[in-house]
Amino acid sequence: MRLTPAIIAASPDHYLHSFEAANAVIVPMDRAAYARSIFLDARISPARDGAALVPAAQLADAAPRAATIAWIFHVAHCGSTLLARALEAMSNGLVLREPMALRQLALEPDPARLRLVLAMLSRRYGGDEPTLVKANVPVNALLPEIAAADPAAPAVLLHLGLEDYALAVLRSPQHRGWVRDIAVRFAGAPAAASDAECLAALWLWQMRAFLAALEALPQAVTLDAERFYAEPASTLTALAPRLGRPAAPARIAEVVAGPLFSTYSKRPGVAFDNAVRLERRGALLREMAGDLADVRRAARSAAPDLTDLEHRIAAAAL
Repeated sequence: MRLTPAIIAASPDHYLHSFEAANAVIVPMDRAAYARSIFLDARISPARDGAALVPAAQLADAAPRAATIAWIFHVAHCGSTLLARALEAMSNGLVLREPMALRQLALEPDPARLRLVLAMLSRRYGGDEPTLVKANVPVNALLPEIAAADPAAPAVLLHLGLEDYALAVLRSPQHRGWVRDIAVRFAGAPAAASDAECLAALWLWQMRAFLAALEALPQAVTLDAERFYAEPASTLTALAPRLGRPAAPARIAEVVAGPLFSTYSKRPGVAFDNAVRLERRGALLREMAGDLADVRRAARSAAPDLTDLEHRIAAAAL
């Protein structure tokens, strides 16, 4: 069967993976392929070989009107993959983790292409549950445009407190390099800024973006990842209905007691649970005491309203 823009637009089996110049890259998928693709970037696991190129402008002409999407926006290294996979395990609704095309648009904004991507991401396999999209950190730069496209969209803004975030994303040279790159690109940090200054700038940029999103998305709530880690069942029970998912107590209990919460969410074969995370966190608290003090000083210097900002984020909690 020859793939036409109309055929591609009609089903999630034809996934808009990314853009190459004037073309959209279409990857063959099915429910099983989406479920096993922990991420939908270069690590995607297609239903079969055979990616196709189609002119993006032609696909835009054929694309359906965007339906409501449920969103997970997050600050990275805060359990967003675990949260998305848990919500996926609780229902039959489609869950899309870190679509590459959205990240591309965060790096090179294009309003017409964003409308196309939102339309393609919003497609469903049936039923009433909205597709759930877990974005990645660069997509936080697109929050105003995403909110404007559908102010009624439900969303959770998953985050960590300032010091908890520092522990999560300054714990290795690789993580520190990521913080520096993202902070300089999106948060206005100077290239010569220290790790603490970059971390503070990145956290503040995202918290301000989340506060603005709360104004633009009345159905959005914040969620401190530490609450999710400590109380996964009650968190899922409260959050799932807000994102259009069922919250059957027996199923939630089964998911929380199962392998998803005893293995690393990004690498299912690796043992990892909250007890291991807390042990690591305790060690990092001792090792990084100086870093944490530097981060708090940098944040207070950059944001005299830091305490108020933290209170406003907490006040919007699930």
